[in-house]
Amino acid sequence: MLLLEIVSPEGHLFKGGVTSVTVPGSDGEFQMLNHHANIVAVLVEGTIKIAVPDFKTNKDFSVKFNKSEKDQKFLLHIKSGTLELKDNRIIILVD
Repeated sequence: MLLLEIVSPEGHLFKGGVTSVTVPGSDGEFQMLNHHANIVAVLVEGTIKIAVPDFKTNKDFSVKFNKSEKDQKFLLHIKSGTLELKDNRIIILVD
């Protein structure tokens, strides 16, 4: 399992264990799974897709996330951001 942390200027939007994360990279959308190679990436406007067995976030930020009925992923629209994945820990800073 991956540890994902999504941070915005407003605060920590999400922190928890996930099975996969798909992000809008500058060269196209890409997905990270357990044991993915370390990476640093620039994110562009688009949607972060989070596959998580038990989604929990601060109630103040829950309105920022939508749930996809198609594939049961949680979706977060972003304007831009940066991502670092190292040793199964992903930190995403978003605008």
